[in-house]
Amino acid sequence: MAVQLGKFQLEHPFILAPMAGITNSPFRRLMRRKKSALVISELISANGMQYTIKRTLDLLSFHEEERVVGIQIFGENTENLCKAAQMIEQRGADFVDLNLGCPVHKIVQKGAGSALCRNPIALGKLLSALVSSVKIPVTIKIRTGWDQTSRNALECIQAATDAGVHWVAIHGRTRAQGYSGLADWDFIGEMKAKSTIPILGNGDLTTAEMAVERLRTYKVDAVLIGRGALRNPFIFEQAECIWKGLKPHASTPEDYLALLNEHRELFGESFPPQIALLHVRKFLAWYSSGFPGCHEFRKKIFNIEEPEILWKEAEGFFELTSRGRDSSYLSQPFLMGGHG
Repeated sequence: MAVQLGKFQLEHPFILAPMAGITNSPFRRLMRRKKSALVISELISANGMQYTIKRTLDLLSFHEEERVVGIQIFGENTENLCKAAQMIEQRGADFVDLNLGCPVHKIVQKGAGSALCRNPIALGKLLSALVSSVKIPVTIKIRTGWDQTSRNALECIQAATDAGVHWVAIHGRTRAQGYSGLADWDFIGEMKAKSTIPILGNGDLTTAEMAVERLRTYKVDAVLIGRGALRNPFIFEQAECIWKGLKPHASTPEDYLALLNEHRELFGESFPPQIALLHVRKFLAWYSSGFPGCHEFRKKIFNIEEPEILWKEAEGFFELTSRGRDSSYLSQPFLMGGHG
């Protein structure tokens, strides 16, 4: 049941959404192991890449294990975006993804992110230049529009189609909504029905069952899962099972303990111990959502400074409590500041 998405043949249509400050290389590797069909980096400044800022260039790194892997860039300057795409191509990434959906004020006020979709004609010229600048595929991620009075996603999709963009991912909210309210999947479905290039849907996919239901109901080519993967890192393999008509494997304490070991190994390879500790705390807090005692666990781990003690605390927590999670956690607010 392979899926053809542009030039890429994937095992299934369930994909980890790019998330700022989250989808770094070790987490992407982990999610590929946990069956995300492909992975995309967190957004990287095309302008920063021109100044060869080390911190920015470090974000371009990826491991062969991640393939199929795309690097996501943002910016308002066409020349810099093209140069950034060429740099990404030279580094061997499989595709370039342009972020046209970020609603953050400091990015939008410079004319990047969601702001670029306000003028589809100018956007088309930018996309044509970007596609022409590289041989690898160019993809984009957009929102439904700037606000409820200007939902112009269809015009942006047409501009992307004319420019030769491989696919368009749509987050089902306007820029004005940020991450509030509900993603409008009916609108995403309308865009898919009118598009001649692949459309990926994104927004509020909290369970594997919901991911499969949205895929089938709205006939999108694939779905992006963001926050749902942070609360349930096994969501991709579970969604694949449901999609294939199989019963999904319910995660066990043993699964979580194995996940922690992989997490520790991958982050240890990529970061110095104290930096790894900062990253790991966030993921442990997200993974623990909905488990009995999760609030106390989060408070505790953010006060632990020794990596060995932190990992022992985490192993003890998931070994004892991961059988006690119920579905009520899905109705609780989670990462409402953003991310997928």
